[in-house]
Amino acid sequence: MNQMVESKEALEVVDVPSVPKTKVYGVRWVVLAIFVMYSACNSSHWIQLSIITDVIVKYYGISTTWVDWTSMIFMVLYVPFVFPASYLLEKLGLRKAVIIGIVGTCAGAWVKVGSVSPDRFWLAFVGQTMIAFSQIFILSVPARVAAVWFGPTQVSSACSIGVFGNQLGIAIGFLVPPIIVRADSTIEETSTQFYVLHISSAVVATIILVLILLFFENAPPTPPSHAAAQQIASGDTVDFSVSLKNLIQNRSYVLLLIAYGIITGVFYAISTLLNQIILYYHPGANEDAGRIGLAIILAGMLGSVCCGVVLDKYRKFKETILVVYAFSLVGMATYTFTLSSPIPVVYVISCLLGFFMTGLLPVGFELAAELTYPEPEGTSAGLLNAAANVFGIIFTSIYSFIFYQWSGLWANLAMCVTLIVGTVLLACTSSDLRRQAAHSEKNALL
Repeated sequence: MNQMVESKEALEVVDVPSVPKTKVYGVRWVVLAIFVMYSACNSSHWIQLSIITDVIVKYYGISTTWVDWTSMIFMVLYVPFVFPASYLLEKLGLRKAVIIGIVGTCAGAWVKVGSVSPDRFWLAFVGQTMIAFSQIFILSVPARVAAVWFGPTQVSSACSIGVFGNQLGIAIGFLVPPIIVRADSTIEETSTQFYVLHISSAVVATIILVLILLFFENAPPTPPSHAAAQQIASGDTVDFSVSLKNLIQNRSYVLLLIAYGIITGVFYAISTLLNQIILYYHPGANEDAGRIGLAIILAGMLGSVCCGVVLDKYRKFKETILVVYAFSLVGMATYTFTLSSPIPVVYVISCLLGFFMTGLLPVGFELAAELTYPEPEGTSAGLLNAAANVFGIIFTSIYSFIFYQWSGLWANLAMCVTLIVGTVLLACTSSDLRRQAAHSEKNALL
């Protein structure tokens, strides 16, 4: 009998360390809500000036190319700085990285307040550049927030909600500027309208800065999942350069990287030039351009949430992203041949395109985390966003060139061809879900 007792005690001693204690906290929803507001605050500036290109050109006396660059600067700055930003995210933790991002966003927003004068476009561009630089501390964070704060049954939904914040900001950037800054206003009226637009953005950024300083926590006292616990245990032993090398050598991840870059690059090109595209097919439809952009993003938000719920319920990562990608191609092809249709038709088709194209974003983050576990989510997501911005710069330039040299039809057809390539690349990825395997290992031990 004594031997049986001793044997049982020995078994307990061996098992307990192998199954780390996990716990989820209610405050995780507060952290996620603050991040959503923070992300929306920054991303609202991305398309804020491009969606009123005609007004900017008239007010500041500049070319459309300079207005396009107020959007493209977000892409250009992200590429070289994503690696140091990912490194800082891992070394400093969520809270410090987020504080750096919101301080830069807030400062840039206030700089733009000082740009309200026809001879100060340079100052508006400086403020836009500051906000664009701050973006590097945002785009890679949703997957990290989800992994650090949420359990395995909610991590995909949490990531989707985190990406939702970026989409919400873009939606605001599409909707609000055409409403406040009117195309038929005088120069004096436009100055007042720009002041209202910029001061509102700056005040909101300041409020969010205060909320982050007061309530945004770095991590819960106890990890929410077995996978998160394992990453914490090995975090000090994984070098950033080694992690980067591991990601690049992962064939399936590289294929996903290119495919993800293609579809987001197409989205960036369409969004940046949306004002010019809509006015080309429907002269005078300035506000419709903003509302169509809003429709694309709102549909994308719904798509993001739906995809997150599907992933959490069925865990079919590759199958989900492949289906969504294929439907994005169908949506793009339909969009291409219906732009000259009556405006209500354009709204409907734009919603279809947005539901799948922007709804795919969180699926890409989550599949990347699955394929590359136990590498840090911030690093894998950072590379995805770097690819997205590289393709965004290239595709925006190509789209603009084809659009002005030939027509919008040929520009959109070129984007359809790239989406076909992306679909083929995704079909070649594996279904090696390493993070799910880690969760299954925990369940087996229990």
